[in-house]
Amino acid sequence: MTESHDLLVEYSLNGTESAFRELVARYMDLVYSTALRKVSGDAQMAEDVAQTVFLHLAKKAPELSKNVMLGGWLHQATCNVAATFTRTERRRLARERQSVQMNTFDNDSNGGLTLIAPMLDDAISQLPQEDRTAILLRFFEKRDFRSVGETLGSTEDAARMRVNRALEKLHLLLKHQGVTISAAALATGLSAEAVSAAPAGLAMTIAGSALGGAAGTGLSLLKIMTMSKLKASIVGALVVAGVATPLVISHQTQSRLLQENKSLREQVGQLSKLAVENESLSNEAAQAQSSQALAKKQASELLRLRGELGTLRQQQKEWDRMKAALAAERTRLPDITGPTAKTDTIPRENWNFAGYASPEAALQTVVWAMSKGDLKTLLASATPETQKLMAQQYAVKTDSEIASSLVHETLGLAELTLGDKMIASDGSVTFRITVQESDDGTTKTRAEAVMSFENVGGEWKYSLGPAANSSTNADQSQNRSTTDSPIPSK
Repeated sequence: MTESHDLLVEYSLNGTESAFRELVARYMDLVYSTALRKVSGDAQMAEDVAQTVFLHLAKKAPELSKNVMLGGWLHQATCNVAATFTRTERRRLARERQSVQMNTFDNDSNGGLTLIAPMLDDAISQLPQEDRTAILLRFFEKRDFRSVGETLGSTEDAARMRVNRALEKLHLLLKHQGVTISAAALATGLSAEAVSAAPAGLAMTIAGSALGGAAGTGLSLLKIMTMSKLKASIVGALVVAGVATPLVISHQTQSRLLQENKSLREQVGQLSKLAVENESLSNEAAQAQSSQALAKKQASELLRLRGELGTLRQQQKEWDRMKAALAAERTRLPDITGPTAKTDTIPRENWNFAGYASPEAALQTVVWAMSKGDLKTLLASATPETQKLMAQQYAVKTDSEIASSLVHETLGLAELTLGDKMIASDGSVTFRITVQESDDGTTKTRAEAVMSFENVGGEWKYSLGPAANSSTNADQSQNRSTTDSPIPSK
């Protein structure tokens, strides 16, 4: 479908006046030129014919077929309306026009389509439908062969051949009417003179009148035309009666006024075009300013996002580095199977509550709580699982019995020596300790034991795990008490 067809559909369905005005502007030259030829060059009557044609279009638009070729419909309608206007008075008007113009105008001797103008459109109307459509599209709507081919549903070459054949047929029709003109000359003449510019402002005037006529407002255009014909008949009678000289003077004055009117219309048309162009330029300038502001805002937002992206990438790199370092550290920890630190011997008099900030401090706190018989501190120094085990072990004893048992465990112990410190893969720490006792002033090694500590909520707690429950040598297993105390009993 063409854009003209879309405008016709828009007007037919919705009554959009702007769509109809656009159609009138597009096809005004075609209709006016055809009417001008049909009425033997009478510009005023050609305008009347064009106005009637577009009035018919405004009324009949909803009834037209969706496949109608609008240019062809308008051409045929123009021929029909012009024939109606001139059927009874063409010869009389021609004689009157000839008698008036004898003293004021020279005969047109330029050739072209002037001699065949009155019969050209009748000959075109006699062509077959496809040939007539090809002629109208090529020479009246000024389309190239590719566009003609698309409209006809064929290729560019096929459209060229169709137009050439149509010209040959038109040449033969004109030849039968006594007009000798070659097909090539006919093509040249149609290209140059088939469509001429309508008077400036005529399209706007006719569109408004047609729309008003379609709505049923104002006087009937046919009545106006009838009045114009009556006036023309009176003037013709005066001419025939012998008043040719005053009429010549009147016609000259009228021609001058028409020229001035035409000039004014052209100026108005130019002013209208300038106003439209000015409005278009203003809109384009506003759009350009809006686009610049939007582009500036988008550029600022893009720079901000790029800055944030750079920061996120830097943070991601730092995070990846930390993850890699942590993974390397976790990989390294299980391989630490040997001793990592040595601690000096802690004499009994230096035992105290050292807290739980480190495994060494937690170890000293456990030994100190046992030496004081402080069951509460001892339980607080153990993991929840170890607390449950201790509660089961001391379930049949009173608090005083438990305190005495703990103190008894440490009696005679002179010092505590921390041996190897082992770090397990799960993060727990195990100490190998040596407990020494004093016998008659002589310090003797009593036994060795293993104590494990786990990090619970940021604090190190004593754990009766598998490592803590197994001795490191045969002497330790023989000397452990039945209470599973971390320090071997005497």
